[in-house]
Amino acid sequence: MHLVVVESPAKARTLRKYLGKGYQVLASYGHVRDLVPKEGAVDPEHDFAMRYQVIERNAKHVDAIAKALAKAEDLYLATDPDREGEAISWHLREILRERDVLDDKPVRRVVFHEITERAIREAMAHPRDISQELVNAQQARRALDYLVGFNLSPLLWKKIRPGLSAGRVQSPALRLIVEREEEIERFEPREYWTIEARCRKDEARFVARLTHWRGEKLGQFDIGDEARAKEVAETVKRAARGVLRVEKVERRQRRRNPPPPFITSTLQQEASRKLGFSAQKTMRIAQQLYEGVDIGAGSVGLITYMRTDSVSLAQEAVEEIRAWIARHYGEERLPPKPRVFKTKSKNAQEAHEAIRPTSVARTPESLKERLTRDQFRLYELIWRRAVACQMRHATIDTVGVDLVCEGGHRFRATGSTVVDPGFMALYQESAEGERKEEERMLPPLEEGEQVRLERLEKHQHFTEPPPRYSEASLVKALEEYGIGRPSTYATIIQTLLERKYVTLEKRRFRPTDLGRVVNRFLTQHFARYVDYDFTARLEDELDAIARGEKEWIPVLRAFWEPFHALVEEKERTVTRADATQEALDESCPKCGRPLTIRLGRRGRFVGCSGYPECDYTRDLGGEERPEPEKVEGRSCPECGSELLIRHGRYGRFIGCSAYPKCRYIEPLEKPQDTGVACPKCGKGTLLKRRSRRGKTFYSCSTYPECDYAVWNEPVAGPCPKCGWPVLTIKTTKRRGTERVCPQKECDYAEPWEGEPPRTAAAGGE
Repeated sequence: MHLVVVESPAKARTLRKYLGKGYQVLASYGHVRDLVPKEGAVDPEHDFAMRYQVIERNAKHVDAIAKALAKAEDLYLATDPDREGEAISWHLREILRERDVLDDKPVRRVVFHEITERAIREAMAHPRDISQELVNAQQARRALDYLVGFNLSPLLWKKIRPGLSAGRVQSPALRLIVEREEEIERFEPREYWTIEARCRKDEARFVARLTHWRGEKLGQFDIGDEARAKEVAETVKRAARGVLRVEKVERRQRRRNPPPPFITSTLQQEASRKLGFSAQKTMRIAQQLYEGVDIGAGSVGLITYMRTDSVSLAQEAVEEIRAWIARHYGEERLPPKPRVFKTKSKNAQEAHEAIRPTSVARTPESLKERLTRDQFRLYELIWRRAVACQMRHATIDTVGVDLVCEGGHRFRATGSTVVDPGFMALYQESAEGERKEEERMLPPLEEGEQVRLERLEKHQHFTEPPPRYSEASLVKALEEYGIGRPSTYATIIQTLLERKYVTLEKRRFRPTDLGRVVNRFLTQHFARYVDYDFTARLEDELDAIARGEKEWIPVLRAFWEPFHALVEEKERTVTRADATQEALDESCPKCGRPLTIRLGRRGRFVGCSGYPECDYTRDLGGEERPEPEKVEGRSCPECGSELLIRHGRYGRFIGCSAYPKCRYIEPLEKPQDTGVACPKCGKGTLLKRRSRRGKTFYSCSTYPECDYAVWNEPVAGPCPKCGWPVLTIKTTKRRGTERVCPQKECDYAEPWEGEPPRTAAAGGE
């Protein structure tokens, strides 16, 4: 019997179908070993020796693999085809060696980029050894992240606030968001006006914009206010006398080529724009499509591996796609030769393929009944893009017309029509900030003819600041700056949200006050380590380790020694006030001492540097902070003092006026009732509440009589396995959203396709 180990149970089910008898396929359930979660896990004094331990939640899966290996003749490690997958295989081999269950049995590494019968049999027929270069690159990455986290994070705790974190790639990403917000705040809108002519030829109407006035080309701000716009419009109106003459007609034809097939970053960007998916959701669903979905004849992998930075396609895939296009769209939709796309990134792994369907014959419509709604939408996006990339270019006719009148006034009208849609019949790429407008059609116009000027319109405009980053544009920026790698983008974003350094407002990232203070501290005192170029160069060095061009220990040493010295220096020289306060060029209206921007429980505010002698404060917007309101007709049940409505970091609440001597508090708003009966007492229902730290939980309405509580959103049961009356909705990074039993002794879980709860999965760099 041959033992095959993969990462996920879904992939294991698919492989069993193809390998058949003689093979036992088990799942490691992701990473099997990680650094011990305490100081000293990486020892710089001894060549960065790393102390590992088996991950507790996966210990039982490792035990099952060890037990199965005792009966197997050899071991095939078929983890994912990337650095992390290589490292998982290496860690598993090391664990099995330490347990003396490997003996002299052969260990083979097999890699496939799609889970199809052909790809799996090809991989099994050509195994290789574990690549130590890839393992070392992953170890170096993990060591760097550990050294940064375990040294910078405690410094943030001391200088700003307990519980904060800084990461090697998360911090430059935060800097991007903060700097964009500061750019928006500095922006001063500038007014300008445009003049448009509403023209008519026979029954056709069209619009032309004024480009020249009195023979001079108009700049964007030449018409800067309404008075000037009226003057220009009146001058043109008198000169035109209701008629414009066609002076010049320019006709040209342009081609638009299809975009390349998806890589990880472009898939995340396009899924965000077209489908509204977060980067994390995109990768989760893509993982499901890759690992295998039951389409009626068992589980089948529908797409190739989704963590890739290569736009290459296998020759057989190109041939299959071109044959499909010829059959369904006709030979005229095919370019004479197959399209070949070149990967832009110098560090791209060309052995990988772009993301594509494993078989173009499995059209989205043919699978619609077998996929969830989100799986279908993402698969359709991938399928259409892959097919479109091998189609003929689109042909677009454009027309530009110059219209003039006496006095040297000139207008410009443009229009375009799609002559041959080519690939656009199947797929059109979206763009950030795209506005869908109808193609402007112009009537047939000839030089020298006259058209009627029906009216002139004046339009007021203001320049706009750059937009805040969306998930799509942030992923694009991370890619352009070389911050992280495609497989880490979703984790970077999730970490920033979990740390409450940024928020998502209308699908745009906005830094919190806490995020601003952390970023200011890092850019002032650790500028080199949040520098975009430095971060990108470090990623390049990790790639060089993976290619065998550099040794990993010298790379770590070159990073660690100056970094560690800087951390020690800042611990001695930077005070908490330096980190959390920012001087203002303004005096306190109460005492005359300098004002500072400070960080409090509710975010940043303006306060007097003479505190506590002077208690002057105001919001950053300029308004003085409201005094607490009295709660009429009530007193504190614990000490008898007045009760006040206060403002806290999680909103308004009722608290005792004798604070801090008396710490009595209660919520101002009533908890939200879920309507789910309490499974413990059967009398109350589970209410949605907030903890003192702002975390949502659900507890019995009869508290303190009944103390039943759960962290995840409850739904009425019963559990099919143990019969407990309540289930909960739980979301994790690896397993997605599931309906699970809250009883610790019960392991019931099933996929949940309802509306997911608004909680984030843990993890991140």
